[in-house]
Amino acid sequence: MLKTRHTPRAPTGLRYLPPGSGIDAHRHDDHQIVYAGRGVLSVTTDAGSWIAPGTRAVWIPAGTVHEHRAYGETDLHTVGLPTTDNPLGLNSPAVFAVGPLLRELILACTGGEPYAAAERDRLHAVLLDQLRRAPQQPIRLPTPRDPRLAAVCAILADDPADQRTLASLGAQVGASERTLSRLFRAEMRMTFPQWRTQLRLYHGLRLLAGGAAVTTVAHRTGWSSTSAFIEVFRRTFGHTPGAQRNS
Repeated sequence: MLKTRHTPRAPTGLRYLPPGSGIDAHRHDDHQIVYAGRGVLSVTTDAGSWIAPGTRAVWIPAGTVHEHRAYGETDLHTVGLPTTDNPLGLNSPAVFAVGPLLRELILACTGGEPYAAAERDRLHAVLLDQLRRAPQQPIRLPTPRDPRLAAVCAILADDPADQRTLASLGAQVGASERTLSRLFRAEMRMTFPQWRTQLRLYHGLRLLAGGAAVTTVAHRTGWSSTSAFIEVFRRTFGHTPGAQRNS
């Protein structure tokens, strides 16, 4: 992210993003909520990448340099909030759950309808109340700093179906299993198996958004069976990968 645009005011509105397109690195002086009403959206910062299907949205604090990437036909809804409004109480990006009411509030705020000032204020107040209640449910891939850890992450990002153990991967990059396990906990704040599951779900969402069949996605992302993929996906996102593919 060498070149960044500075757009002081975070826009509120709706923007269509074709598959594979994105918005280059930029930052706002406001906080922002980004939500894919259709498709799948990823947000990348120097700290890592977050991905959100239609049951999730991403919180981007003021001043954070970030990029967007669309997977599938994507309707990007953005809500700008002044720095005085921080309903999540967070100063770093996060993914949070979007229930039916919060979804409708985001759609209403970004739909372009000319609400009267009093109506707009009430809508905004309810939106903030719902955001305060929204639990964080992240699919996050932090950016590794240690070159050995970065090498392992790059190998598996290129092929999420790679079934090698951490010890075997470590032999390739010149680090012991113990060292890599320590680095995963220290830098990624998760264990290697937890990170690998996050990676596979991340890639699974991208493939589903591109129209791949559920069985194909399960195979290409390294799950032991299609049923195992469906169960983990359902537990994580609250719906099946088939429902995601057809959304």
